[in-house]
Amino acid sequence: MSHFGFENDIHNVLRLDMPITNAPMARWQRKASTSSSTNTNSLSPNKSVNRSVSLSKTPSKTPGKNGKTQNTPSKAGGDRFIPTRNNKQLDVASFLISKENEPVEETASSTAPNQKAWSVTLNGYDIDEAKILHLGGKPLNAPEGYQNNLKVLYSQVPTPVSIKKSRYISSVPERILDAPDIKNDFYLNLMDWGRQNLLAVGLADHVYLWDAAAGDIVLLKKMEDDNEFICSVSWSKDGNFLAIGTSDCKVELWDVQYQKRLRSMDGHSARVGCLSWNDHVLSSGSRSGLIHQHDVRVADHHIFTFGGHTQEVCGLTWSPDGKYLASGGNDNMVYIWPMTTGSEYQAIHALSEHQGAVKALAWCPWQPSILASGGGTSDRHIRIWNANSGSCISALDTCSQVSSLVFAPNYKELVSGHGFAHDKVIIWKYPSLTKVAELEGHEDRVLNLALWIIVMFLSAV
Repeated sequence: MSHFGFENDIHNVLRLDMPITNAPMARWQRKASTSSSTNTNSLSPNKSVNRSVSLSKTPSKTPGKNGKTQNTPSKAGGDRFIPTRNNKQLDVASFLISKENEPVEETASSTAPNQKAWSVTLNGYDIDEAKILHLGGKPLNAPEGYQNNLKVLYSQVPTPVSIKKSRYISSVPERILDAPDIKNDFYLNLMDWGRQNLLAVGLADHVYLWDAAAGDIVLLKKMEDDNEFICSVSWSKDGNFLAIGTSDCKVELWDVQYQKRLRSMDGHSARVGCLSWNDHVLSSGSRSGLIHQHDVRVADHHIFTFGGHTQEVCGLTWSPDGKYLASGGNDNMVYIWPMTTGSEYQAIHALSEHQGAVKALAWCPWQPSILASGGGTSDRHIRIWNANSGSCISALDTCSQVSSLVFAPNYKELVSGHGFAHDKVIIWKYPSLTKVAELEGHEDRVLNLALWIIVMFLSAV
């Protein structure tokens, strides 16, 4: 009998039609309780009518393999997927189902630090802060000191104009150099700064070199005749050689390292007031109105001559790419010449808009075809030219004699030196030509500008 009793107990345990004790409300009971307000009576597995209503949206058959179907259990509490179960499994399932059905409560603020700590411990970083894209809120800031030519896209925010820092330009000179006996002559070019950081200055019949790094001063040349004087100086591109134009119609070439004159080149019939280098070709402008081209490598140095000006040539400069030579003269003309060694020496453009002598000439370093020119007392204008077309791009009345021009590439600005009636140095923004700053302090005309750093000398004291 005990054997039959044991089998009976096993049979009772494995039966699927017995209700599950300590179980949550069945799914069909939950649906039935909320499906309609008209069904007020509680549903029961034993009431077929209510059960049919609660299962109206639930398929009565579940598709199986090979097209076969499996009937839904006829009584509540059945579980067709788990044929056997123990009490622990039922307790866990009951707990999980009851927690799932409970309303979601807001996470306590005290759990946030715990979650962050768990994330850092498990992952090595806070997951909430490890975002691939940041689509909302303020843009993220780049790490301090981060530099990239393309910039940081996610932190690219325009800086308000009100908080932009303006560049500081000192109104006090960094250093003042004594320049006695410098000639107060508008048509001469007596200062140039070389690639070796040496400043060459012509003072009467002397040429001096000032080493900007060491502060040393060297006397390079003295005219043999006290009645003659220095008219122009110009450094070669590498800064190793200095060309000197004199009042006795000569052009001299000096080796600065050995302080030795290499050669003296004749050919002009009047003083040589301006010089300009184009590699091994040296151009010299004379009071006669002629411009000579010298190849300093050969004994027969004279190559050809440009003849267009009717009065003294006082401005001369080659373009950065070596394609064009610009010349300005006391005849109020600006000529643009091509680099040629043929028999045709015609200017490609003759610019006649200035109403005064044109000494100030400067090519734009970052736009080699752009030329700036400045007129004398009768003109007072700065004009910007396109050397390719010969057209005037813009003009500005400075209300003062323009004696010198130089482009400052670091800030894309144009610097001008002025004489009558305002002895100033003015910095202009290019290409708008809006005034950036005025530098005062000179007691006479600012006749020369040179750029290593900008240096100004008084033409007279």
